[in-house]
This record gives sequence, structure tokens and C-alpha cells, in this order.
Amino acid sequence: MKNIKPFILPVFVLVFLFLLYNFLYRDLSEPNIEFIPEMVYSVPYDAYSSNPHFPDGKTLRQPVKGTIARGYLPQYSDSKLTEENAGDHLFNPNKSGKSNLLRGEFVFRNFCQVCHGDTGKGDGTVIRKGVPPPPSLQTDKIKKMTDGQMYFIVSNGKGNMASYRSQVSREDIWKAILFIRTLK
Repeated sequence: MKNIKPFILPVFVLVFLFLLYNFLYRDLSEPNIEFIPEMVYSVPYDAYSSNPHFPDGKTLRQPVKGTIARGYLPQYSDSKLTEENAGDHLFNPNKSGKSNLLRGEFVFRNFCQVCHGDTGKGDGTVIRKGVPPPPSLQTDKIKKMTDGQMYFIVSNGKGNMASYRSQVSREDIWKAILFIRTLK
């Protein structure tokens, strides 16, 4: 203790007593003191409110040119893609497996069966209501189509068939094509 300078010991004692007092006599109903509260509670701007930090005064910012929102990849990289050349550019990323076929069957039953029927012969329930029958998925022409051509037709529509691009995800379209290949 002799080598400690004489002013350090009283400082330690005062700090210890201060901490002890705060620990023993603290009112637990009151919050602690916040250090730099602006870092904890930032001042947000509403999406459509004015914002003085930007030159145009808007809070919402335009995305950088060329960016793609997460989960919204473009369907095709080639804008000149047609039904005829789709088979050369689009390939099914899924392999025939039990889980892929089960999901493909689920998608087929929910979106395709109403027009194409249980076995894909074009005898779905809407035919009885006066809708022109779709082509059978059992014909040689359909069987000779590549997966890319089928994907192009399902995602863009053809004839009376509407586009399913906005209703069915691209992965599910590919899996439905796998299931269509197994129809007999």
C-alpha cells in the first residue's frame, strides 16, 4: 500500500461508495440513464413524407438502374426468345425425383387439370361448360417438345391458355413439366 500514490486510494473508495449506493438505493421503477440516445432511437421518416436530407425532398428512393428486386429475377435473358427457339436456351434445372414429381403433380392438379384433364388428354371439366378443348398432352407433337418450349408456353400462354407466369413460380412450372412427361 505504500507504493500507491496517496490520491488514488481515496478515488477508489469514492467510486466504490458511489457504486454501492447506486446498487443498494436505486429506484427500480425508473429507467437507467441512456448514453447517446439518438443511436438507440433514430428518427425515422415515413415512406411518403418529405425528407430534407435529399435534394428532391423525398424519402422513398428510386432503385439503382439495373438492379433486380430479390425474388423477381427476369424470366429470360434473351428478349428475342420464341416458342421455336426456347428449347435451345431454356433447360429444366430439376431432375426426375420423387419430391419433384410430387410437387409437379400438385401443381398440375391445381392449375392444369381443370382444362387438360386427369391424364392430360384435354378433357378437363371446363370443356363441359363450353370452353374449347385444349390440345392433348399425349400427342406426339407435345411429347417431342423440349422442356424449354413447354416452359415458354406455360409461362407466356398460347391460344386460349393464359399465361401462368404470375401465378406459378418458375420452379413449380419446371416440376409440372416433369410430371407431364410421366402422364400416360
